[in-house]
Amino acid sequence: MPRPRTTAVRALAITTSAALLLTACGAGSRTSSSTAAQVECDFPAPSKATTVNVLAYNSSAVDPFTNTMVKSCSKNQVTVKHEPIDFGGQVQKTTATLAGDTGTYDVLETYSFIVPKYAAEQKLKPLDDYVAEFDKEYGLSDINKAMRQAMSYDGKLYGLPMQAQMYVMAYRKDVFESLGLKPPTTFAELRDVAGKIQQAGQIKYPVALPLLASADIATAYDAALGSLGVDYVDSATMTPNFDKPEAAKAFDELRSLAPFMNPQVTTFDQPRVQQQMYNGSAAIAIMFSGRMNDLTQASNSKLSQQFAFAPPPAVEGGDVLYNTLSVDGWSIPANAAADPKMLFEMIASSVSADASKASVPAAYPARDGIVTAGSSPYADAAKESIGKAPPAEPYPWTSRIANDTRTVVADVVLGNTPVAEGTAQMQQIAAKILAEYKK
Repeated sequence: MPRPRTTAVRALAITTSAALLLTACGAGSRTSSSTAAQVECDFPAPSKATTVNVLAYNSSAVDPFTNTMVKSCSKNQVTVKHEPIDFGGQVQKTTATLAGDTGTYDVLETYSFIVPKYAAEQKLKPLDDYVAEFDKEYGLSDINKAMRQAMSYDGKLYGLPMQAQMYVMAYRKDVFESLGLKPPTTFAELRDVAGKIQQAGQIKYPVALPLLASADIATAYDAALGSLGVDYVDSATMTPNFDKPEAAKAFDELRSLAPFMNPQVTTFDQPRVQQQMYNGSAAIAIMFSGRMNDLTQASNSKLSQQFAFAPPPAVEGGDVLYNTLSVDGWSIPANAAADPKMLFEMIASSVSADASKASVPAAYPARDGIVTAGSSPYADAAKESIGKAPPAEPYPWTSRIANDTRTVVADVVLGNTPVAEGTAQMQQIAAKILAEYKK
């Protein structure tokens, strides 16, 4: 049985309990701006015409909040501007705009995995004073406290939560019913059902996972490691854990799924995984919850009525799933030119109660009680997934280690590098990064 993680903040309470980790959400289906909610956005008019530039990647789960901000806050001599961009582009532009004394963007979509790094570098404005000032006007006390904690660092809030994303498993209920299969709860069961689907002869590669070598694969490895009860780093001693047996086990388990996945799997991000489900070339997919509503849309697939949802399996069993939870929110760059109080009113309006209700079922908003089985087809799976996610590693070095070890992870999963050699390389990379924080 996997042992519980001992070095990270314990699971946070989101409906039941939850934790947060990283995201690599990718681009995907987009929610039309014509469906954006119209909400109150009551900032005073500035003294001159102002353009507010918003950086947020396009996805079905984020678009409702972005579109609401653009629609509701473009007034009083202010134009709120958002250009379409994918997740990779957002990452690059975030780095660039935060690099200097002045930046291009006034509002950034951020997430719990990256907030500690930028907060520690003092590149984001703390939001606590604004929350206190506008709490009553925008009902900010109703935002889940655990999600607020997830977007905090060193006791200060650096991102106003909009929504959470966690891994959810989608599967073809018609295929499962015809073969008498049940949703797998462990990787061993996943291999078993995938083998039976293969043997049935209709689907050659039944499992689809986002393992894009330049992004998603690091999230997948950390999800496997977390399910085995191990963090990247023992935070008490600031020692990397890649020399632990679980670090090798996580690789072995991911590689054990290779016979059931398309050989090109390391070129697949989440939109490509969605496509495999849309066209029927896969029967089981594990992706962030923000991708799930797209599967149910008849406009995307003739199989839309055949998709069912369940929590992702655990790697070896137990209560910690192959999972990762990311809290997404809005941050204000420290180098933003526009009035930060005005910017805060904009982000607060976009996560208001009305805006949050309008985001369902595409999103899992940060306000409790909005997502129900009646409002979202994957609600039950998402809630169970949240409650069994690995705990967080809310440290500034976590994202750096994930990024700098990603190519090693890809080489090991592809079989180009032996597991022992790969974990040794990761240990060395992580130790070098940690040394900077020990000074």
